[in-house]
Amino acid sequence: MSDKHLSTQFDSELNGVSSRVMEMGGLAESQIHQAIYALSQFSVEAAQQVIDAEPRVNAMEIEIDRELSSIIARRQPTARDLRLLIAISKTTANLERVGDEAEKIARMVKSIIESGAARTLPASELRVAADLASGLLRKALDAFARLDTAVAVTILKEDDLIDREFDGFVRKLITYMVEDPRTISASLDLLFLAKAIERIGDHAKNIAEFIIYIVKGADVRHTTMEQVESAVQ
Repeated sequence: MSDKHLSTQFDSELNGVSSRVMEMGGLAESQIHQAIYALSQFSVEAAQQVIDAEPRVNAMEIEIDRELSSIIARRQPTARDLRLLIAISKTTANLERVGDEAEKIARMVKSIIESGAARTLPASELRVAADLASGLLRKALDAFARLDTAVAVTILKEDDLIDREFDGFVRKLITYMVEDPRTISASLDLLFLAKAIERIGDHAKNIAEFIIYIVKGADVRHTTMEQVESAVQ
């Protein structure tokens, strides 16, 4: 069998597994949107749909990892190809955790609604942050499909905005609880939801870091933004 034929087969396998990652990412995105809809509309049905979809996300991660293991064992890739396969594996792990966070939001929303405390929650406070996190995940998946390091850098910067939103929201909740102890229970529920949203942004940031790792071979975790920008030049 010719090297060219082997290379064509390998490219086909990479395209196939990459398509599966995009499919998994789309499902994770759908979970986020459905979870936030459940929160904004106080919908038990929407929350349950998110919970019911979680096993499918978990199964997709297992299937993709199994396929990646098979490719590595058969093809023994090196250099950038190996980095790509490793990054795909890490990306699917992060997408699975995005699904976990969406499920946490859905379960909390369902619990709040069933307890009868739903209308005490200012859900609109969270929608801006949720939209930011969801948009960041979409941008990260699009950049991953194109291996676009320039967009990856902008994602790292935008994640800082979500972190600042979260910090400001926590300060606001503390003020609510100090001024009116009756808001403590509802505020703690909001804090739980806000933290889940912040983690979704963190997972999008991780995917952006994997893009830089694939293209440049540089691990930019725990580095300054100046070092990141220098690495992608």
